[in-house]
Amino acid sequence: MTSFFLFKIVGLLNALLQLYIFIVIGRAVISWVNADPYNPVVRFLVQVTDPPLERIRRYIPSMGGLDLSPMVLIFAVMMLQWVLEYIRLVLS
Repeated sequence: MTSFFLFKIVGLLNALLQLYIFIVIGRAVISWVNADPYNPVVRFLVQVTDPPLERIRRYIPSMGGLDLSPMVLIFAVMMLQWVLEYIRLVLS
């Protein structure tokens, strides 16, 4: 019973991480256009993604106006998803 519960929890975490990847992609698209910073959707995207992106920006410098931090964050989230999928395989 507990392995089934953990199996479902891992699946839920994987789905939430996938949603977060889409949020980071949305944030990157918003940064390319001149979006209204007072728009609630833009504010939500910035508030949800800025803390991890700022940490990554400390270590990865900007490449002439090209911000690679969203790509690094997406890659890190995908690696976490791979680990969760491995755990899910072990539990099944």
